Amino acid sequence: MKRIWEFFLTLLLLVCLYIVFFAEGYVIIKTVFGLLYIAVILYTIYSLMLENRTAQHTLLWIYVLILFPFIGYMFYLYSGQLYLKGHLFKSKRKKDRDEWIRVSKQEEKPDFSDLKRHQQCFATHAHHITLTRLNRKTSSKILKNGQETFPEIFARLEEAKEYIHIQYYIFRSDRLGKDIIDLLIRKANEGVKVRFLYDGIGSLSLQQYDIDRMKKAGILVEAFLPVRYGFFNQKLNFRNHRKIIIIDGKVGFVGGLNVGVEYLGEDPEIGFWRDTHMVMEGEGVQVLHAIFLMDWEYVCGEDLLEDNHLTTSYPAEGDGTVHVVASGPDTQLGIMSDLFYSLISCAEKSIWIATPYFVPNEAIRTALRVAAKKGVQVRLLVPEINDGFLTQYATRSYFPELLRSGIEIYSYKKGFLHQKVIIIDGDTASIGTANMDMRSFHLNFEVNVFLLNTGSVGDLVEQYEEDMVESVRVKPVEFYKRGLWERTKESFARLFSGVL
Repeated sequence: MKRIWEFFLTLLLLVCLYIVFFAEGYVIIKTVFGLLYIAVILYTIYSLMLENRTAQHTLLWIYVLILFPFIGYMFYLYSGQLYLKGHLFKSKRKKDRDEWIRVSKQEEKPDFSDLKRHQQCFATHAHHITLTRLNRKTSSKILKNGQETFPEIFARLEEAKEYIHIQYYIFRSDRLGKDIIDLLIRKANEGVKVRFLYDGIGSLSLQQYDIDRMKKAGILVEAFLPVRYGFFNQKLNFRNHRKIIIIDGKVGFVGGLNVGVEYLGEDPEIGFWRDTHMVMEGEGVQVLHAIFLMDWEYVCGEDLLEDNHLTTSYPAEGDGTVHVVASGPDTQLGIMSDLFYSLISCAEKSIWIATPYFVPNEAIRTALRVAAKKGVQVRLLVPEINDGFLTQYATRSYFPELLRSGIEIYSYKKGFLHQKVIIIDGDTASIGTANMDMRSFHLNFEVNVFLLNTGSVGDLVEQYEEDMVESVRVKPVEFYKRGLWERTKESFARLFSGVL
């Protein structure tokens, strides 16, 4: 009923605008429809106020609704306001929670005595706000860039004996994409069960020809919220940003790399691509697999979580603690933001962040400033050139307040930096698909892995230091001298920070 009512109002606004500006008729009729348009906008503003968002977000949406006739209302309608009211993904949220409780079997009181103080601080909080358990019997390996990631993916896919479950936000029908598809088809012909899930918007460049080829080979292929459905159910703005591969329940891949030749640095317009991915074995794979299976069930209705063959855990020798966490409209609101905040606030020595999109909420900005003032070394690494005007300048708009707090900001010069990594005190880290922006915090389906005392954290530290060599520190004095035009672009882009 809520969606029907929203679409009725959308149609009514369109009719009102047409009659007022384009139709011929009496002035009194135009006036009536003009007042009707105003009434609908006022009703929407009133509904917006009842959501109790932050004052600046509420005022921003009020300005958009008033200053951009009809278009502003459509933008509001598809930007996630119904999700904040709890109307979207309600069934998936309830179903997933029940499944998490059943699959994860989290300990009542896990033992954190072997962790350091800052790690206990984070782990205790993570235990209380997530439904997934912290795994000790999991091995993890960091893969740097596409040159390490894709050969590892091809090699592990070749080893598949029973099933391959693969999920990507962007999957292109270019040379790399076709090579993976050819391999999947060959494995399917060998009797391996393959399920392939792609995002309906992110993978628009995935050709129907390749989809048909996979289906013909017996591969089950599904799109997450295709455009033709997303428009009508108001879920168009919610995208599945996860990148997951599960092989026989024993091997799992997750991280920042999608499938496309640009992730190998072969796109001449983008150039060198800096990214980080991860492969793991052991109990953590079961949690990562459950995330895929719940997404799969939501898309096509096939419930595989009751199949013990698919949910069996295969412990591996681990050297630390691994915690796999999913976030998105189907989980607790803002859970990834809360975990990032917890990581930052628990730090005692250092906070190193690398992200392509830095559009943080006020809580995270405050945590970073407070940490820097306490003497914690805070480093932020972002790309010099971003792949979007709004994201690039919105990121830079936060530099002044960070620099004033003593936070070190570095600009990556070698190419486009796309990795999403947080390293705390050199022994705790987060790696995954979530950026440090509002879209990842509230609109996208994401998955991150939190690492405590694993050898892979040392690899992340080493790679971060290597990235520093390819970066230039943003000097406060020089940055403050930037021109009025630059500051104007930053201020304009920041207006859209709530939906970036």
